[in-house]
Parts: sequence; structure tokens; C-alpha cells
Amino acid sequence: MQPPPDLLTVVSQKGATSVPPGVQALADKLLMDYGNHAEAIIFYGSCLRTGDEFEGLVDLYILVNSYQALAGNWTKAILYMVLPPTVYYLEIPFQERIIRCKYSVITLADFQRGTSKPWFHSYLWGRFAQPTGVLYVRNDLIAAKVYAALAQAVLTFILRVYPLLPEKFDARILWQEGLRYSYRAELRAEKPDTVTRLFDADPGYYEQVTQIAMKLISASSEGIPCGKPIEYQVRTSAWKRFSNQFAWFLRRIQGKVLSVMRLFKGMLTFQGGIDYLIWKISRHSGSPSQAPNHHPGLAKIVTLWRLYRRGAFR
Repeated sequence: MQPPPDLLTVVSQKGATSVPPGVQALADKLLMDYGNHAEAIIFYGSCLRTGDEFEGLVDLYILVNSYQALAGNWTKAILYMVLPPTVYYLEIPFQERIIRCKYSVITLADFQRGTSKPWFHSYLWGRFAQPTGVLYVRNDLIAAKVYAALAQAVLTFILRVYPLLPEKFDARILWQEGLRYSYRAELRAEKPDTVTRLFDADPGYYEQVTQIAMKLISASSEGIPCGKPIEYQVRTSAWKRFSNQFAWFLRRIQGKVLSVMRLFKGMLTFQGGIDYLIWKISRHSGSPSQAPNHHPGLAKIVTLWRLYRRGAFR
């Protein structure tokens, strides 16, 4: 299923919206660091939703043309190629303050695969079905590929989610349920009401892309006008519902394993990685995070385990 032109238009308009100047400064620094290897830089996450680049960490993805060209040695080459993306930390001075960034490196080809319909796990299509800013593209051809991948992420997300829903639903139900399932497929620290706030941050966008995508789902899909928002009716077979629920069960198991592997990988690439994990989990869950001072490395791992046992993340 190819993204229709009207979906590409909505996604492109969202991608072209203005961003805080501090975020653009981070993108400019990444362009200096990655040079000709950078194909695109995209912006997502909580700082995009709030418009405050100083609240927490800015989340960026830099799409590159090749892992091999980036690698300075064989260890780095393996890190790039095994379980992409590879996560790094960056901070720069800006307007007499420090702006901090978590950025992920992935090839454009892997990004396209990770948002496509055949890709099983929701790690990429679950993230980038949400509103995304595009800070830089090398040329018009790359721009077309990036926006097509973002639009495809929307289609993949909705295709994976609607069989979970009751026969009648609206965009809010679809996105809240889908985001809840995709969060469960990772070790996510956010509180249960996060998915509600995600939808409420940009309901117009979610309503628009849902209306466009649902026209493509099947002949048995129909919008039921009931004022605002539109309610959809999709007749889904019992077998399709069961197989879809089982697929999400598998994603949840797969995602926990992949998340743990990414955590260990991140400790090799992310400056202050364990400290950041403890801070983020505590910030989103409300659980205390202070680790003992003796044997700091071991203490931080113990603190992560205690947070997990208290239900700070799952």
C-alpha cells in the first residue's frame, strides 16, 4: 500500500513547520559533524510537542547514506550495523544556556524498511507515525523518500492497530490504543496517561491522517458522520482479530529483548547513559532515583533494578 498524495501533503506540511532555534542549532552541529554522510535530520518527541528545547533532551534522528563510511574502526562499524539505530548524546551552548540532545544514527534505507508494512516490530513505525519535523534534507529526491517513509509509518501503524478495536471507533480511540500497544512493546517509562497527552498535543493531525488512511483500509471501512470527530466502522473477521492480537503479543516479547539489548548498546555510545536512564525513568514514573555513592557503577545498575521492581518501567 503506497501512501496517497493527500497523506504525503499532510505529513510534509507537518514536517515543514518551524522549530525552536536551539533545535536548529543542534541540527547544524550534526551537519558539521557528519558532513556528506548526512541525508536528512528529523525531529520528534516531547520537545517537538511542547516547543521547549530546554525541557529534557531533544530527540533527533540523523539519516545517513552508509554505516561503513562512518566507522572509524571495526568496533564502531559493528555498533552501527548491529541493532540500528545507534544512540549518541550531544550538548551545545545556546543563548547562554546548555541545550541537550539525544540523537540516533540510522541509514535512510534502514529507516525506510523500519517504517514499511512488512517490518514487524513497531520501534520505528510506532514512533514516526506521530508528528515529525524535518530539519534538513540533502535534496529533493531524499526529501521525497523521507516524507514517503513518514507517511508509510502512518499507514503501517493504522493497519496494525485497527483490528484490535471495536467495530466502531474514532481517531482518538485508534491512536490511544495503538500507542498503548506500541509502548508496551518496549521498556517504556512513561505514565499510563501519556498516550492521552500524545493525541491531545495535536488532535488535528491525527484526525487528518486517520481519515485519509481509513479510506484505503478496505471496502468494509466507512466513516460515520456524527459531528466531530468522525466515527469509523470496520468489519473485521474473528481470525484477523486473533492473529493481530497474537502478533502484538509477539512484538511485546520481542520488544523487551530488543530494548534490553539497546540499553547495553547505548551504554557504549551514550555519555552518562545509565545516569540518563535513571533520570528519565524517575522523571516519567515519579519514582525516586538516587543511587548510593559507593561502587557507583554497580549502584546505578542496582537502582535500575529497584525501579523496575517498583513498576517504574515495564
